[in-house]
Amino acid sequence: MRKDVDRTPDGIKLHAPEDFAGMRAAGALAARILDEIAPHVAPGVKTGELDEIIHEKIIEAGATPATLGYRGYTKSSCISINHVVCHGIPGNPVPKTKSETISRDLEKRRDDDRLLTGDVLNIDVTVILDGWFGDTSRMYVAGKPKGPASRLIDITHEALMRGISVVRPGARFGDIGHAIQSYVEGERCSVVRDFCGHGLGRVFHDSPSVVHYGRSGTGPEMRPGMFFTIEPMVNLGRPETKILDDGWTAVTRDKSLSAQFEHSVGVTEDGVEIFTLSPAGRFHPTWDR
Repeated sequence: MRKDVDRTPDGIKLHAPEDFAGMRAAGALAARILDEIAPHVAPGVKTGELDEIIHEKIIEAGATPATLGYRGYTKSSCISINHVVCHGIPGNPVPKTKSETISRDLEKRRDDDRLLTGDVLNIDVTVILDGWFGDTSRMYVAGKPKGPASRLIDITHEALMRGISVVRPGARFGDIGHAIQSYVEGERCSVVRDFCGHGLGRVFHDSPSVVHYGRSGTGPEMRPGMFFTIEPMVNLGRPETKILDDGWTAVTRDKSLSAQFEHSVGVTEDGVEIFTLSPAGRFHPTWDR
């Protein structure tokens, strides 16, 4: 049996070359499930129903939903709608949004978790497959997005890919944050600072904390064998968030729209490998335009 992975002085694990296979399999499964949930995202569908479908697909694949039971969380995914930044609980009523950032037909108070036309939502899935964690999230739209929402989705997707583009041996984690922040703020949006990416592998959350803002040339140095997520949350308004009474759901304080995309990646000898690429090319909700 191989000894535990090495760690850098910063406490970041350095995985062996053979560990990439486990991350590829787990990441591919999580990405495939997000591909397969796409046709089910539509007006009138309940988020609780989406979570049930996700749960069944994970179990059928011989994997385990990592969020189920994690620190008391009771669902197999997180579904965050409109101004919910992250950790939205499937089955819970959708929080009221703000008419300035999305159409007035979504401003009415909802009594359940049913999607309405124009809703934008992030679905976050993490699977455990053969002991490896595959973690990814992407944006979806119930119907067609309104102008501001479509623009926010595009900016957030581009921000993620710019962050990934700087990952390579010798780069610094601050380079990721700088690439994301400079682009997002240049588009007159804001980067959420209260949540970040994280190391993973055979554990759900590990070092390093991957913040999505900062200065280039700062932070720990990247080395081959590091596995982590990059998952910027971008708001149309201000970056501040608050946690609702359920203890999980994070929303924008000004009720402006929020979006998020997430990939799990590994540092290779000469660059980066994305473990959670969409098998069907559906990572962006406008994939079929």
